[in-house]
Amino acid sequence: MKKQPNILWYCTDQQRFDTIGALGNSFVKTPVIDQLVNHGTALTHTYCQSPICTPSRASFMSGLYPSRVHNTRNGNESFPNWPPVVSKFIANAGYDCGMIGKFHLQSSGKRTEPRIDDGFRYWKFSHAPRDDWEEGHDYADWVKERGGILNELRESEERVPTELHQTTWASERSIEFIKEERNLPWMLNVNIYDPHPPFIPPKSYADLFDPDEMPGPHFRDTDFEAQAKLAQCDFQDEIRTPEEHNAKIAQAKYYAMIAQIDDQFGRILKSLDETGQRENTVIIFTSDHGESLGDHGLMYKGCRFYEGLVRVPLIFSWPGHFVENKQSAALVEMMDLSATLLELAGAPIPDYFQGKSLLSILSGASDGSDHREFVRSEYFDALDPHFTGGNGTYATMHRTKSHKLCVYHGKGVGELFDLKQDPWEHENLWHNPKHSEIKNQLLAESFDAHVLLTTDVGSKRIAPM
Repeated sequence: MKKQPNILWYCTDQQRFDTIGALGNSFVKTPVIDQLVNHGTALTHTYCQSPICTPSRASFMSGLYPSRVHNTRNGNESFPNWPPVVSKFIANAGYDCGMIGKFHLQSSGKRTEPRIDDGFRYWKFSHAPRDDWEEGHDYADWVKERGGILNELRESEERVPTELHQTTWASERSIEFIKEERNLPWMLNVNIYDPHPPFIPPKSYADLFDPDEMPGPHFRDTDFEAQAKLAQCDFQDEIRTPEEHNAKIAQAKYYAMIAQIDDQFGRILKSLDETGQRENTVIIFTSDHGESLGDHGLMYKGCRFYEGLVRVPLIFSWPGHFVENKQSAALVEMMDLSATLLELAGAPIPDYFQGKSLLSILSGASDGSDHREFVRSEYFDALDPHFTGGNGTYATMHRTKSHKLCVYHGKGVGELFDLKQDPWEHENLWHNPKHSEIKNQLLAESFDAHVLLTTDVGSKRIAPM
């Protein structure tokens, strides 16, 4: 019987696709991730299924679109009893499973996130680098044991130093898990908080990046008019010029946080080498969604589907098994990671799964030029009479190889971009009569996809009436 590989699944929070040196960014410092790219396969056109945390994570943990999971927004009280999450399937396949850091399938506001039937034997929880949970926040307790108080450190000039940082804590816990004696294959899901806002890297890393040397965001003056039409749709920030946003300063701090991630990720990989487990460990580096970072005059995240917000890194490495130094531009959804994990672990992929395994690309059986004809992303934030946040925005994205269609439902606005001619999405063709044919075609395709892929028709049919 073929030996099941270990799985190291490292997931950052709010990291854009274009933040890796080996994939074209000359301003970042990512030598460890660059090595992973050079010795593995990078899926360069991977899209999350929602541009905010909880629905995106709910999707790739379940293999279903967020609306199908009935988990479409941040701050939810609970996670549905169905479907099971992929870690449960992998545990049932004989794996020792560990989770470190942020899980975020349900709200961690004013409480530590309740456990579900997740299959994790090793559970070390940390939602954010704050100290506003009375108990159950493993990272805050770890900092206290070392004489630190997170809320004070966050406000200090030095910020949270590397030795007390959440990213470092995650590495320490990961190394602890990897070095455990066991006779089972293992899967470790590491979920760090960075480079999520607030952009407060340790000073030692911030000093490595000069804001004046940063390239700045993708912005044009016409973005003011474009965003004014979308002002009624949820977003965490208001439109401003790059100067008003101090966007280059934010970019420098964001890259500093990624540099620290790279160093700490390297510590975990080193532990694999030291314990002789590297050759039989699948390594995955990804993120849950991106960050606007000043593009189009916006910071942070919310109801938009621009490339910097919905396109994420996804890199695989498994020496001797996966193609090395390959970059595939095939359209991929983060849900596809779910199916890939199950196939790697030898776990059955449920009939209802909407994720599509990537193993044919990773193994070289496919040339990697095609995977999906289109990818989807959703933002559904229904109004809650018990909560004042959100304004009931519903929106969907339908992205083909050449175009992106974004519909802000009930708002009377939409976007259409020709990504081959306009890769940073500054020319909205929605009202351009020359592009009405492709617009109508994509509207029909998007509508059909939504009905066919996200409609839950109810319980199993047992009779004609």
